Amino acid sequence: MLDAIELQVVTGALRAACEEMGVVLTRSAHSSNIKERRDASTALFDPRGEMVMQAEHIPVHLGAMPAAVAAVLPERHRPGVSWILNDPFAGGTHLPDITVITPVFAGGELLGFAASRAHHADVGGRVPGSMPADSRTLLEEGVVISARPLDEPAIEELVARMRQPAERRADLRAQLAANQTGALRLSELAHRLGAARLREATDAVLDYSERRTRACLAALEDGTFTAVDVLEAPEGDLELRLQAVLAGDRLILDFAGSAAQHPGNLNCPLAVTRSACLFAVRALTDADIPSSAGAHRPIEVRAPEGTVLNARPGAAVAAGNVETSSRVADLVLAAFGRALGQGTMNNLTLGNRSFSYYETLGGGQGACPEADGPSAVHVAMSNTLNTPIEALEREFPLRITHYALRRGSGGAGLHRGGDGVVREVEALERMTFSLIAERRRHPPPGARGGEPGERGHDELDGRPLPGKVSGTLEPGQRLRIETPGGGGFGHV
Repeated sequence: MLDAIELQVVTGALRAACEEMGVVLTRSAHSSNIKERRDASTALFDPRGEMVMQAEHIPVHLGAMPAAVAAVLPERHRPGVSWILNDPFAGGTHLPDITVITPVFAGGELLGFAASRAHHADVGGRVPGSMPADSRTLLEEGVVISARPLDEPAIEELVARMRQPAERRADLRAQLAANQTGALRLSELAHRLGAARLREATDAVLDYSERRTRACLAALEDGTFTAVDVLEAPEGDLELRLQAVLAGDRLILDFAGSAAQHPGNLNCPLAVTRSACLFAVRALTDADIPSSAGAHRPIEVRAPEGTVLNARPGAAVAAGNVETSSRVADLVLAAFGRALGQGTMNNLTLGNRSFSYYETLGGGQGACPEADGPSAVHVAMSNTLNTPIEALEREFPLRITHYALRRGSGGAGLHRGGDGVVREVEALERMTFSLIAERRRHPPPGARGGEPGERGHDELDGRPLPGKVSGTLEPGQRLRIETPGGGGFGHV
């Protein structure tokens, strides 16, 4: 039995190992999406596939990563043999998010797994960036990788099917390096504590996270809470419904009645829906609770198969991972009376034969009961950084002609919502673009009398664009994106 001090020491060691994995990954990667935006996540798992710790990286990655480890768990594992996958219906989220999983051994005994997930700037989809706004099948979105061993021949085979293979190769090797770092730190803990004591310690961390989460849920008012919102599909709105039942220290999140599977790409696998729910519950409880599978035990997520929140294999999912996940988190937060943030990642991909570029854009966060919402931040399911203008203009045939706060876009209230941003990109070469964004028709709502934030708005050379659109930019053309503001909280 671990005492309180030893539990905190082990928790800190596991958290530090995950953070170090993230540093190795971002500093070793070549693509700006990983090294600048840090669109990547790392975690450690026990031999049963339970996540014992994660770094505070990308919520949509981390809540869904246990499904990736579960996909390889039945395989025969050997020292030095890592695994790779991105299949959204067998452990993945959407195709650009590639997961690498490395088993960790000590004296022939399996200690656990080190895992990393990174959004690759291209995976061989129909358009550069592999995030088409109008895809209707999974195969249009890129190379589908079912769980397979990862070695140099596998890397060469996969990157040959993707754009900028040298960059893809370097990023995959960076993920392997990150996993090796995590494996080393887990092995050192086993050497210091003994393998049996390490298993006891990781079990204690899981149980501690569960106890803390249950205590936070028990402190909330019991009841049944509902929320309704929409996804802005090109052909019309898709309604999403949530019934949240909180009874004591257990929470059921039921999405029955939500829209049927979408013929486009707003679908997501159940792992993504679950990931968004787990993020929202974390925001409602205590951020100091260790980020482990134990914190997920009191939460049950239900979404009928064949709906947009639990799509069947083969469905297009490029927007589901980024936009639908954002709306799921919004539903949970709204059900518990929170003002909502921008509710979109404002996904932009640009590219031609020589480059592929992907970024998400920050916006306004919803106001809190005690404070204004922050401005110009990557909120909720994204949590990435901004791509610095200097790095972008040095590496790509692009010029940023305007980048500023979108002042006044946050909703009014006793506490104001945060402001969005305005970002205008000028093409210096001919290239394709794809924009996938939400909150262009419906603003982010406030709470308790607070006003909604401003809707997002997009233009090409001054001509308005829909929220989901693909096209071509000629040299000199400018794409302008104005991101939503957050909702306000309380009557003025």
